[in-house]
Amino acid sequence: MRFPGTLNVFAKPWIWSYLGALLVWLAAIAFTHGYGAGGMITAGLALAVFSVIAGVAQMFVITLGPGNVDLSLPANIGLASAVAMKVMNGSDQMIAFGLLAAVASGVSIGVANHLLISLLRIPPIIATLSASFIIQSAGISYGRGLQIKPPPGFAEFTTAQVDGVPLLAIGTAIFTIGIAVLLHRTVYGRSVLAIGQNTRAAWLAGIAVERVRAATYVLSGALGGICGALLAGYFRGSSLEIGDEYLLASIAVVVIGGTSVSGGKANVPGLWGAALFLVLLLTMLNTFGVSAGIRFVVTGLVIIGVIIAAGGQKG
Repeated sequence: MRFPGTLNVFAKPWIWSYLGALLVWLAAIAFTHGYGAGGMITAGLALAVFSVIAGVAQMFVITLGPGNVDLSLPANIGLASAVAMKVMNGSDQMIAFGLLAAVASGVSIGVANHLLISLLRIPPIIATLSASFIIQSAGISYGRGLQIKPPPGFAEFTTAQVDGVPLLAIGTAIFTIGIAVLLHRTVYGRSVLAIGQNTRAAWLAGIAVERVRAATYVLSGALGGICGALLAGYFRGSSLEIGDEYLLASIAVVVIGGTSVSGGKANVPGLWGAALFLVLLLTMLNTFGVSAGIRFVVTGLVIIGVIIAAGGQKG
């Protein structure tokens, strides 16, 4: 007997990231004989939030087409964490101002990235990589010796739970629903997809290609700023290195989650599955006592495997 509905579900590229996360979780609890299974899910959701936010930023940029990637994201996150903490200065009354400052920092980086790409005709990979070095230098100058704890209310918010589910995860889930609507139900989102599929055809169809590209890099910058502020709250302080792991993670969740690396095809639901898969995979490897070097190798091999598998699929 055939089950068409089931077959349709398994045809979705994002379902495999969730299955991978489930298998990794089962393997981890089998190794620990079931100890801490629920806590592993809670911790996984809490840490996946940051990969999802960074992944959304990277997804929009990558969807613009081949060569588009935001390599300045880690430096953006690190600088925004310092900016947010300095503006908040440990005061609950300054939380909103600190978040706005972090977003403004990210937006300015997004604008700078687009100017490098559009005015100087520098390839996006080179432009954003170059920008990251400048941002890191600015961050070192701005955040040197900065050791400011987040306001108590902000720190509590980033770690709060509702029946074992992190509040940030709930908020981010709602956010990603909004992102899906933005991508598939608005002129801007459809323009991003159209540009990624065929830039010239999109231009001939009347789409303001450069304007959409500018908005996309600004959006990526803003989300990097938000991610930096939230990370600083979660880890109880800012750090210029706090965003380092999100270069690999942001690209990984996009690729594993089913977004096409050639552009024109984005997958929002897959970001959560991919983020959970990576977080649980790293948790399992830590449980097994695997070194950091091996963890990076395993993550890289997973990404390569996904790209190879996706290459054989017809979109």
